Amino acid sequence: MAQIKKSTLTFLKNLAKNNDREWFQENKKTYEAARENVAEFAQELLNRLSATDVLETENGKKALYRIYRDVRFSKNKAPYKTNFAGSFTRDGKLRRGGYYFHLTPANNPGDFVGGTVVGGGFYGMESADLKRVRQELAVDATEFRDILAAPDFVRVFGELQGDQLKTAPQGYPKDHPNIDLLRYKQFYAFRTFTDKEVTSAAFIDLSHEAMLTLRPFFDFFTEVLTTDANGEPLY
Repeated sequence: MAQIKKSTLTFLKNLAKNNDREWFQENKKTYEAARENVAEFAQELLNRLSATDVLETENGKKALYRIYRDVRFSKNKAPYKTNFAGSFTRDGKLRRGGYYFHLTPANNPGDFVGGTVVGGGFYGMESADLKRVRQELAVDATEFRDILAAPDFVRVFGELQGDQLKTAPQGYPKDHPNIDLLRYKQFYAFRTFTDKEVTSAAFIDLSHEAMLTLRPFFDFFTEVLTTDANGEPLY
């Protein structure tokens, strides 16, 4: 069973304190060992998900993001990310949504999340997709609210996450009964883990559980985004 090693989190802690190319090159073998550890975890997670879902990749290592930061348009010129992260995109137009994992020590300097999270959803939605989702929620948000209020969703994630508009989106009144949902620009859910949980043997099971808990969430979006306003299939 794939398990995240304490040395992997230690590497990320040390990288946050020494985020420069000279230190990274001197510790390249430690980095490669840590990345391989995360790749093994990703492959096990991918294998488990593939038993009940169809994903674009079968290779856990290829699902990992590069550790090198794009600093061209950033004031922060630190060359390396202080996390190991990756994603699994569902395959095909009739399977919407993507799974995501982000591993880093809690409150690691330079990390934009602030700790380890596992989950997924819809982070950078196309404008047409966002418009269609809002159209559906404006008419009836009962099904979506039931998904968010389901005991397993609340137990694992707590609540829906994502950036929101400060006011109503164009075309909708501020007093719309579903304005709390219509303001969302992103729709995702993450479970946060402590460092102790991340390096435990149970982490792979808990990560898999979190991703499975998203399936009703994904099914709702898939149904909406593959039909028109009258419920007629688009594909």
